[in-house]
Amino acid sequence: MRILVTGASGCVGHYISETLIQNTDHELFLFVRNPAKLQVDITSRPGIHVITSDMMEIEKQAELLKTIDVAVLTAAGWGGQAAFDINYTKTHILLDLLDPQCQQVIYFSTQSVLDRQNQLLPEAGKIGTDYIVSKYQCLDKLTREKNAVGAEHGIASKITTVFPTLVFGGDDTKPYSFLSADLTNISKYAGLLQWFSADGSFHFIHGKDIAEVVRYLIAHPEIADKFDRRIVLGNKLVTADAGIKEICAYFGKKSPFQIPLSIGLANFFIKLFKIEMADWDRFCLNYRHFGAKNPMSPATFGLASYAPTITDIFRTRGLVSAKRSIER
Repeated sequence: MRILVTGASGCVGHYISETLIQNTDHELFLFVRNPAKLQVDITSRPGIHVITSDMMEIEKQAELLKTIDVAVLTAAGWGGQAAFDINYTKTHILLDLLDPQCQQVIYFSTQSVLDRQNQLLPEAGKIGTDYIVSKYQCLDKLTREKNAVGAEHGIASKITTVFPTLVFGGDDTKPYSFLSADLTNISKYAGLLQWFSADGSFHFIHGKDIAEVVRYLIAHPEIADKFDRRIVLGNKLVTADAGIKEICAYFGKKSPFQIPLSIGLANFFIKLFKIEMADWDRFCLNYRHFGAKNPMSPATFGLASYAPTITDIFRTRGLVSAKRSIER
């Protein structure tokens, strides 16, 4: 099987590439803009090809794309016009260049474009960041194409869209996700966090667990049909209060009481100090509960999860817990 991975040098792209190299014998085509940033061992076995390719010039890869059996699309533009060019225009061009007989496409979107019932969230398409709006527009078009007459015979019927929730991951050989890069700062404020409680909830997932789910979907493409080819990637829902307590417990902090951080109080201080907030940030502050319907992780498919808890996220990041500090 010939598998394409775009954005292979990114955080999630690294985990997917590494998993496919180590645990499959498929022929891999790893698309990167800068080969020097790819830190997986491409010499460990035959059949691994690094393709220097920019999504902005994806048309140059037309001949190769016609030969691909499975496409895993993680490449993304994060802001400005590049977000719309890459996440919308060039992504659709890439899909058009694939052979209609391509077996499967695993397209990476984001949970930010979905509501709690896994339907498109209108606010995401109106006031989201450039990244979120472009992902919303792309998914909206893919959904319309899938529902079009005769689409069941084209590439649209082969697309499985995955929606990562809060993504953690990275190490000495992989770039850190935005959230993991900031964990060291969070750990510094555990002593302050212990005094507060908050109303909210969220899902999260580690890049290594994302890769394991992708590997499973490649091996079992029929699974995606059971979920209408929409899969939210995340562990079980965590309340903000539980998350704060777990972080504080990890670092040996436990206060006798907590001060509730209500939305009303937050909005009061925003007005009092004239804090400027983007419309999307304000929406998120008021929305608070970012739950999803049927989130999936390796455990969903009977596989071992690498980091199913917040404690695991800090541990795998290499941040030392209070217990380990005492042991040392």
